[in-house]
Amino acid sequence: IVRFPIPRAFLPRRTVLKEQVVPGYDKSQYACERTTVKSRDSTGSVDIPVSIVYRKDVMERVELSGETVPAHLYGYGSYGACMEASFRNTRRTLLDRGMVYVIAHVRGGGEMGRNWYEAPHGAKYLCKKNTFNDFIDVANWLIKDRNITSPNQLSCEGRSAGGLLIGAAINQAPELFRMALLGVPFVDVVCTMVDASIPLTIVEWEEWGNPNEEKYFQYMMEYSPTNNIKKNASGNYPACLLTGGLHDPRVQYWEPAKYAAELRYQTQAQADNNNSRPTCVKIDMTAGHFSASDRYKYLKELAFDYAFLLDQLGLYDSKAK
Repeated sequence: IVRFPIPRAFLPRRTVLKEQVVPGYDKSQYACERTTVKSRDSTGSVDIPVSIVYRKDVMERVELSGETVPAHLYGYGSYGACMEASFRNTRRTLLDRGMVYVIAHVRGGGEMGRNWYEAPHGAKYLCKKNTFNDFIDVANWLIKDRNITSPNQLSCEGRSAGGLLIGAAINQAPELFRMALLGVPFVDVVCTMVDASIPLTIVEWEEWGNPNEEKYFQYMMEYSPTNNIKKNASGNYPACLLTGGLHDPRVQYWEPAKYAAELRYQTQAQADNNNSRPTCVKIDMTAGHFSASDRYKYLKELAFDYAFLLDQLGLYDSKAK
């Protein structure tokens, strides 16, 4: 394969044909950027793409005074799916309260081509841990290199297979995060993948491997969130909100319930001495994997998640600018 750089002058110019009007939104107050973070990969050649959006006045405080601000880190990293850095008006409620919103385009997704997903250099089968390592590397970069936030101000979020990412990340480095949102999280990997009677299990072997084979079983046991919660982890874990749907055919409702029960058991001393970092479970008795289908219920569910997030980060009494 031969690659030829194309001078910018020869690239076609973009013309805006239509722009959606968002009430109350002034784009001049916000900025976004795309950067890369070096992974812990032994070759040192893996650059993790990171998308960041923020209010300009918030980032000025960070850069001029060295102040740290709350940040929210989102990730997925499975099935070769791309997490596009698209505009979402609902994120403004976080940005306008002084938060920085970050998307880590970790391995397992498709943002950097097929090799970003497939083994041996991506995050599939026996290299799935690359997804979790990349996410933690981005969190460390936000705290130690870019100096945007601190462990007491950093929240994280993932849904479905992204919930697996969050569960594995907070097991590996619970001290990095203040709170975590795990939406319909795939956190009981081994038990689910062993049971071939579950409708989607055999199909999912193409993504995770078949745990009936020893090599896959042993590897899954090393990262499955429910099986790797730190023992007697008092005071270390972030506050967690786990959600599920009673009629979810992809991630059964007992997966978040099992993870929450084990986490509560291992952090019992934390709960006894300090109730400021709870582990909460919310099961929607009418929903499936994708929760609310109508717009208003979706916004209500999102408001619940964000209310938990803002409360745990101490921003519950702050008003959006």
